[in-house]
Amino acid sequence: MAIILVLMISLGGVISYRLFAEVRFPTVTSQPPDHDLWDGIVKEFVVDGHVNYEHLLKNSEQLNIYLHRLQSHTPSSDWSREEKLAYWINAYNAFTIKIVLDNYPVKSIKDIGDKLQVPLVNSTWDIKFIEIGGKDLSLNDIEHRILRKEFNEPRIHFAIVCASESCPPLRSEAFISENIDKQLNEQALLFINDKNRNQLSADHIEISQLFSWFKGDFTTEGSLIDFLNKYSHTKISANAKISYLDYDWSLND
Repeated sequence: MAIILVLMISLGGVISYRLFAEVRFPTVTSQPPDHDLWDGIVKEFVVDGHVNYEHLLKNSEQLNIYLHRLQSHTPSSDWSREEKLAYWINAYNAFTIKIVLDNYPVKSIKDIGDKLQVPLVNSTWDIKFIEIGGKDLSLNDIEHRILRKEFNEPRIHFAIVCASESCPPLRSEAFISENIDKQLNEQALLFINDKNRNQLSADHIEISQLFSWFKGDFTTEGSLIDFLNKYSHTKISANAKISYLDYDWSLND
């Protein structure tokens, strides 16, 4: 992990999924779980991307049942790409809510865990509190070693939520395989055109740190501006000046 941190620094803070080993699960056959419970939870407790953690903490039974359902349905090779993608995005978001609830009240998700935290070593996202398929996983494992490494899908960065104000808003419905491409497009449009998260004009853009941290994910088929222009309501010049906004890690409550 120390080597990974050095490489990150040398790359200017860019987090490449190639630095992470793949997660391999035992060969099993299972059916994809129904995400109806998660759908009900986010519809009831999430408004405009903000989570009512206090209310959810008092009514967490359905969340615990859903997490158990995820843990008893390990993705297998006979699942479609869309089924796996929906599973892991929902799992990331649901377990993020879980770790916040287990430590609530907190002002920031970054307050959870060790007081002195090193990214990719002992941060909140490195805590291995998730058991799936006989593997102990962290949120970083799901994000970097599974979602980013296996799917080559940059729109995941607008779908997985780190429980913070500058993160993408938590969607008030579950991701499902039948609609996931449409859902990811909607998340990209919503995030990129959100003036609280990105300030876009033709010649100068001030954008989320997500586009710095994961630049490689967004530039596999062109420049970063090419990617933004797929979703931006404002046409951005290819030579536009790029700067990055400060990231607000306050809890998304």
